[in-house]
Amino acid sequence: MKATPSICLLLIAILTMTCKQQTGPYMGQEPPGTEAKLFAPGTVSEEGRYEYGSYFSNDGKEFYYAVIVNEKPQIWVSRLEDNTWTDPEVVLGSDKYEYNDPFLSPDGKRLFFISDRALDGQGNKKDFDIWYVERKGDGWSDPINSGPSINTDKNEYYMSFTTDGTMYFSSNGEGEPGNKDYNIRFATYPGGQFQPSQKLGDSVNSEYYEADVFVAPDEKYVIFCGERPEGMGQGDLYISFKDDKGHWQKAKNMGEAINTDKYEFCPFVSSDGKYLLFSRDGDIFWISAEVINKLK
Repeated sequence: MKATPSICLLLIAILTMTCKQQTGPYMGQEPPGTEAKLFAPGTVSEEGRYEYGSYFSNDGKEFYYAVIVNEKPQIWVSRLEDNTWTDPEVVLGSDKYEYNDPFLSPDGKRLFFISDRALDGQGNKKDFDIWYVERKGDGWSDPINSGPSINTDKNEYYMSFTTDGTMYFSSNGEGEPGNKDYNIRFATYPGGQFQPSQKLGDSVNSEYYEADVFVAPDEKYVIFCGERPEGMGQGDLYISFKDDKGHWQKAKNMGEAINTDKYEFCPFVSSDGKYLLFSRDGDIFWISAEVINKLK
């Protein structure tokens, strides 16, 4: 059957749209304003698939995120090469263990993540720990556990870093197994070694669930997921700013520009400070970081 001119034009339009989505900064997406919009629909955020935990490298040339495949989260990456984004490839995946919450170290040489893998990588799955892999040429090393300064015999979730390497993360190491008593903690990194972690005060933490913390590289604010009775939905994003004396201010709900009656989690602010990405019920959204400035 010979293609009609209208069909040819339609095919050209589809191909043009596809190339636009895969070319240029931020997956070629039109930048968002102060209303949250779905990130890279049909490319990253696919209907019927669960994606979350998005992260752009500091140079904007690598995009990591978690995708659930056969009920097991995997970590995928797409790279900007010759101004075109590559098809995503699996960095870490297993039919036995879960891998998610990817985040690069400040120097980009280590990819941190959480996993319930056994310490030897062979045994039965355990509680969630924070792990990392190191760059080795074009690939990565075997997973390395972040050690007892960070991990406990309970769950540790979602990490992010200040410029000097201090790690912020969440843990229920002080709570009962299986409960929702997660708190935000941080561990400094002098001399290339993590020191025993410390718990943030009650301006950030509460008797409820606090997890998925993003810390600004200059440590001026933290954004985290909280499950609180006064929240707008199942889980909301909250923000706490540090004052001129270095004290964390009482965390506030980030409001209806971001939060809904659904579950918002996994916040990340791009290194250029322009965009806030976050997850909502299995899709990735983004919004202008101007919403942060309005909350100061």
